[in-house]
Amino acid sequence: MKEKVLQAMREFGAPVNAGKIAEITGIDRKEVDKAFAELKKEGAIVSPVRCKWQPA
Repeated sequence: MKEKVLQAMREFGAPVNAGKIAEITGIDRKEVDKAFAELKKEGAIVSPVRCKWQPA
């Protein structure tokens, strides 16, 4: 799940929120939020602006 979310973020090419990733991948928003939390703990994603994330 995390890998799919991270790949979608890379393909999008700009800071993105969880709702957009859910829309792009078809994954439930709550699952995307969980993946974001795990990726954040691992340091795989960073937040350049409020509520938007991008790969580190």
